[in-house]
Amino acid sequence: MLPFLITALIFLILGSVMLIANRVLAPRRPDPRKYIPYECGVDPSGPGWVPFHVRFYLIALIFLVFDVEVVFLYPWAVIFEELSWFGFVEVTIFVVMLLLAYVYAWSEGALQWE
Repeated sequence: MLPFLITALIFLILGSVMLIANRVLAPRRPDPRKYIPYECGVDPSGPGWVPFHVRFYLIALIFLVFDVEVVFLYPWAVIFEELSWFGFVEVTIFVVMLLLAYVYAWSEGALQWE
């Protein structure tokens, strides 16, 4: 417990010193041009909040879920020989569940962009 407390104290002191040093040493040159909206070198036009269709978020979430799940296949491939048939059956069940989820999302029209 003592090593943890010492490390936490060191990080707390180091973080505080960096924040204080930034506040003391950082240059401050306020200019009204710094506070105008900036977007790729072009003055923005229109409202700042543009509504997105819920399909955008749904497709992004589905992509994220499948992308993260596929990452779990890499460690399995690395130790494939050590797991033998047990590992093969487990990953087969995992992939079948992913395919069923994909087919369900597809059948519900979640992947259709209109």
